[in-house]
Amino acid sequence: MKGKNCQRKTVRRRIMGRISRANNKLIWTFNGEKMVIEPWGRNSLRVRSTMMGDIQETDYALLPITKAAGAVVEITQHQGVIINGKIKAVLTEDPWSKTGTIAYYNQENRLLLEEQGWHGALNLYARKFKPILGGDYRLTVSFESQEEEKLFGMGQYQQEVMDLKYCSLELAHRNSQASVPFLLSSRGYGFLWHNPAVGKVTFGKNVTQWESYSTKQLDYWITAGDTPAEIEEAYAEATGKVPMMPEYGLGFWQCKLRYWNQEQVLNVAREYKKRNIPLDVIVIDFFHWPRMGDFRFDEKFFPDPEAMNKELEAMGVKLMVSVWPQIDLRSENFEEMKERNLLVKPEMGVNISMTFGGDSLFFDATNPEARKFVWEKCKKNYYDHGIRIFWLDEAEPEFGVYDFENYRYHMGPNVQVGNIYPQMYSRTFYEGMEKQGQKNIVNLVRCAWAGSQRYGALVWSGDVHSTYEDLRKQICAGLHMGLAGIPWWTTDIGGFAGGNPKDERFRKLLVRWFEYGTFCPVMRLHGDRMPASMLPGSDGLPNCHTGVENEVWSFGETVYKILKKYISFRECMRDYTREFMKEAHIKGSPVMRTMFYEFPDDEKAWDVKEQYMYGSDLLIAPMVYEDAEWRKVYLPKGARWTDLHTGEIFEGGQEILTDAPLEKIPVFIRDGRHPEFIGKILNMHDKP
Repeated sequence: MKGKNCQRKTVRRRIMGRISRANNKLIWTFNGEKMVIEPWGRNSLRVRSTMMGDIQETDYALLPITKAAGAVVEITQHQGVIINGKIKAVLTEDPWSKTGTIAYYNQENRLLLEEQGWHGALNLYARKFKPILGGDYRLTVSFESQEEEKLFGMGQYQQEVMDLKYCSLELAHRNSQASVPFLLSSRGYGFLWHNPAVGKVTFGKNVTQWESYSTKQLDYWITAGDTPAEIEEAYAEATGKVPMMPEYGLGFWQCKLRYWNQEQVLNVAREYKKRNIPLDVIVIDFFHWPRMGDFRFDEKFFPDPEAMNKELEAMGVKLMVSVWPQIDLRSENFEEMKERNLLVKPEMGVNISMTFGGDSLFFDATNPEARKFVWEKCKKNYYDHGIRIFWLDEAEPEFGVYDFENYRYHMGPNVQVGNIYPQMYSRTFYEGMEKQGQKNIVNLVRCAWAGSQRYGALVWSGDVHSTYEDLRKQICAGLHMGLAGIPWWTTDIGGFAGGNPKDERFRKLLVRWFEYGTFCPVMRLHGDRMPASMLPGSDGLPNCHTGVENEVWSFGETVYKILKKYISFRECMRDYTREFMKEAHIKGSPVMRTMFYEFPDDEKAWDVKEQYMYGSDLLIAPMVYEDAEWRKVYLPKGARWTDLHTGEIFEGGQEILTDAPLEKIPVFIRDGRHPEFIGKILNMHDKP
C-alpha cells in the first residue's frame, strides 16, 4: 500500500512538471509540444507553440516589447494562470487526456475565448500539428464558438457582410482581397493570427478554427478591452501606427487608366486649375515604362519627368507614379536580378509568374537585397526627379494562377510566408524614402497584411467592378480594414472595371460613388472607362490600352456640377479630416468607423451595415441601390443629430426616413459639433 502511494506521488509530480514558469512567462511542455504564454503589451498576451523544437523569435507584424510588461504568474496542481492587466489566461491540464487547454478572461472574470476541449471520447485537440512528411506542419487551432458573439475585422473581403460570425474566410491575398488576420469581438477581445501562411479561418456555429497549410509554429496575440477603441489602440501599439497623413492626402486625387504621355498629364492638371477645382494629386498609371521591371519612364512619351513634376508642383499638385513588382523577361534588369536571386521562384513548371503585359516574374520583396535593388532603381529614375508618392500595384502579388504552393521566397515557401509580401513591398519604399529624410510617407498599395500600416500603406480595394453591388461591398471592406488596423483606405470612385461616361446609368452610379468617396479617408477618382483604345509602345509593338476620359467634367454638365460641389465639401472638411488623421497616427484609430465603434453601448449600432461614422462626428449613409432617392438611417442614442443638408435636428435612438435625390448623400452631424463646418456646407447649398 505504501509503495502504491509513493507511485501516485511520483506520477503527480510528473504531471505538475508540465506547467512551469520562467520569469513572467507561463510554459507548457508535453509529448513534443512546447507552448509559451507571455505578456506582450498593455492588457495583452502572446501565445506561441512548437512541436519538437524551440520557440522562434519571429517578428512578422508584432513589434518588440519596448519595456518589461508586469504580469502575475501562478501555478497550482493541473493549472497555470497568467494575468496581464485586463486579460487572464488559465491553462488547465486534463488529467485524463494529458492535454492542456487555455481559456481567456477579462478583469471581471468574464470568459472571452476558450480553446476547444477534449470532448470526451471524441479525443479532439485544441492545437493540432499535422506533419507534412519530411517537412513542417499543417496547423489547426480550435476554439469553442459563442453563439451570441459578433466578429469584425480580418481585412478586406469582397462581400456584403459586416458580422463575420458563421463566415469562412481564405487566409490569402487576391486582387481586391486583403487578408489582415486581426479580429475584434463583441465579447471584448481582439485576436491577431500572427502567421503569414496561406490557410483559412472558419467562424462556425459549433467551432472557430484557424488553419495554416504549412507552418513551423503556432503564434497568436490576444488583447482585452472594455471598448472597441481600447482594443484597437492596444493592437496599434503592438503592430505599429500610420505616419501623419500629409496635407495632400486630405483633398481630391485625379487618376485614370491611363495618362500615357507627359503633355496629357499636364493638360489635365492645367484644366483643373483653369476651372478653379482643387486638386491635390494626379497619378500616372502603369505602362509608362518601356518594359515592366525597368522602373523608369519611357523617354519617348515622358521626355522630361523633372520638368513635368516642377510644373505640377508650381500648380500645387503632387505627382504619384505607379510601380509594379513584375520583372518582364525582356526587362533591362531581368538578367541581373535572376543572377542575384532577387526574384520569386516557381517551384515547378515554366519559370513565369504572370503573363499580363509580357511574361514576368515578381521581385522577391522578402529579400533585403531585392528591396534595396528595386528602391535604388526607383530612386534614380523617379525620386531624384522630385516624385515623392508611389502607387505600389500588384502587391498581393497577383500570380497569373493562384497556386500558392508553387512559389518560393527568400523567407520560405509562399504557402508558409506569402501573406507578408504586401507588407514587405510597402516596406521597400518606406525605408528607402525614410533614408532620404522624407517624413509623413504615404504610398498607395493594392494589398496589406498586419503591420503594413507602419510602412505608410494607403490601401485601395483593387479592381472592383462598376456596379451598385460592388459599391455596397466597399462599405463593408473599408470598415473591416479599419478594424483590422489599416486606417488609410480608399476605393476607385466609380469602380475600376467598366463604366461608359456616356451611359446615364453609369453616370448616376458614379455620382453615388463620388458622394461616398468624399467621406473615405482618401478621395480618389479612378477607373478603366469604356471604350478602350490600344496604344503602341516606343518600339511600335502593341502596349497596354487606355480608357476614355475620366475627369470630373467627362460625364455631362449635370454630373459635373454635383462632383464639383462634393470636392468643395471635401475642402471644407480639411480641418476635420486632419484631426482624425492625427488620431490615427497617435492612437491607431480608424478614420472610417463602424457605428458600434463610437456607440458600443447601443445594441442596434452593432447590427448596422450600410452606414458608418467618418471620424467621430459625421454619420454617413451612402446611397447604394440603383435609382433609390430615399433611405432609412439609424441615429444612435445618446446624441442629437443635425442633417448636414437642411440643418434639421433629430433625437438619437430612432430610425428615420430621409430623402436623397441624386445630388444628396445623407450626412448627419453629432451633437451640433463643428458649427463653422456646418455653416459652410449649408451656405454652399444656396450657391449655383
